[in-house]
Amino acid sequence: MSEKIMKDEGSEMWQLIERLWPICRSITGDGLRETLNIIKEKIPLNIYEVPTGTAVFDWTVPKEWNISDAYVLNEEGQKIIDFKVNNLHVVGYSIPVNEWMELEELQKHLHSIESQPNAIPYVTSYYKEYWGICLSHSQRMELKPGKYFVCINSSLKKGSLAYGEYLIKGSSEKEIFLSTYVCHPSMASNELSGPAVVTQVVKWLASEKRKYSYRIVFIPETIGSITYLSLHHEEMKRNVIAGFNVSCVGDNNNYSYVKSRYGNTFADRIMKRILSRDYPGYKEFSFLERGSDERQYCSPGIDLPLVGFCRTKYEEYPEYHTSFDNLSYICEEGLTGALGLLKKVILQK
Repeated sequence: MSEKIMKDEGSEMWQLIERLWPICRSITGDGLRETLNIIKEKIPLNIYEVPTGTAVFDWTVPKEWNISDAYVLNEEGQKIIDFKVNNLHVVGYSIPVNEWMELEELQKHLHSIESQPNAIPYVTSYYKEYWGICLSHSQRMELKPGKYFVCINSSLKKGSLAYGEYLIKGSSEKEIFLSTYVCHPSMASNELSGPAVVTQVVKWLASEKRKYSYRIVFIPETIGSITYLSLHHEEMKRNVIAGFNVSCVGDNNNYSYVKSRYGNTFADRIMKRILSRDYPGYKEFSFLERGSDERQYCSPGIDLPLVGFCRTKYEEYPEYHTSFDNLSYICEEGLTGALGLLKKVILQK
């Protein structure tokens, strides 16, 4: 592949990430829809909605959450925490709040990381009604006794869960499956690198002669894969011969892969062969060290031949789930490298 093509692909992925960066995403809501619709501008994505309350195996699609604003004022009326400056400041799925309170009460709802005093943590409460504010530990230590006004302008009500799917038909009904998630707010490698690389893979596939068919999904993590599997697991068990869950592929460190449950599928063999041959120093993780959607895709009764694909794996870098997983943590070279590896996997070269 020419250097110019790689540069153009890297630039396209970076531009998509920059556009998606400001959006406050969650497992449901308008931020998720906006993200899917922007990706749909790049590839012919089909977007589906599954209503709140729908039974998906033994889970249930939750209420839909949306947020328009949130902030904290001190007694002087100064805005000391502002969701519009960083959308990690609000615990995901926070219920509405609009009241003055003493610092002692506010502290019960504050989240920070003492060991990373300048980072804002990413915290959620999807399945328990709660509200919370996230901030750096250094800012938290500077809060003075007194009253604070907390406003979280959010809603939690019946709606739906959105996901995107694209099925590319090849000469065979046997499928290669690619999955990535679109539910985290402004984090770069853990969130946006996966959708950016997978979107570019789809654009590349359109120009290739295809033996296999390809099933590509953009979903909210965990509840999205459970929902998708509840609708499609029978056909996927018949047709999917190899699957790859793509996340955390934006840095420029060595690659990682998470084995399938038994570690001996077609996907395991392809990934290990290419990594061993072309990318010395890669890291291999047991399925017991999984933590993303490979849990669902490889769960008992489903057992898809799927592995997790990362550069630095989730939970293995200090910036993970904090405001430090930002645009300065990732780079175009890292993205194009991950794209190139996935192309090799798909071509089995």
